Amino acid sequence: MPAPAARFLVVLDADSTLIRNEVIELIADEAGRGPEVAAATEAAMRGEVDFATSLRSRVAQLTGVPVSSFERVLARVEPTPGVRELIDAVHARGGAVGVVSGGFHEILDAVAPSLGVDVWRANRLSTTDGALSGLVDGRIVDAEAKAEALREWAVDAGVPLSRTIAIGDGANDLRMMAAAGLGVAFNAKPTVRARADVVVGPVDLSEVVALLP
Repeated sequence: MPAPAARFLVVLDADSTLIRNEVIELIADEAGRGPEVAAATEAAMRGEVDFATSLRSRVAQLTGVPVSSFERVLARVEPTPGVRELIDAVHARGGAVGVVSGGFHEILDAVAPSLGVDVWRANRLSTTDGALSGLVDGRIVDAEAKAEALREWAVDAGVPLSRTIAIGDGANDLRMMAAAGLGVAFNAKPTVRARADVVVGPVDLSEVVALLP
């Protein structure tokens, strides 16, 4: 899915940025393994472990969760305060909005269009007989894949990298933020705040509107 032509491009992380939740933890709750997966997610977000290795081990914990449970997961997803105001402001100024996530298409395919996101990319969960098989299907969306998505969408939109903004909270977002013209740490871990161009403290994405070109 190419990004539409635009004056500028804003790319957000999904979990704990576009939305308040960590989706893998919501799915893990369905398997009764929420606490273990939450602890592993926190370590990955701090950059203490390799993201792809961590994701594979966390997804393995989801083996057997029925696909039908995604409806319950979706019902628990909470958009981050200010997200609609930010997306509306980007569009009003001729910009495009992308979301690239270490989470899952199975949830993002419903959430992203409902919020007005133009283009998005995430991991896919492998299934067997209507249940999760405990594997990730295809290449994992890791830190480098996030940076590649930002660069690819900028080309699609005809936007120079100097007119891109990347917004994220975890170590997995750092390469994307470094590739962008402006890297914004939002609701972020200390390592991310230390390396960002701008730090947004309040958990309110409308605070980013003032940074738009």
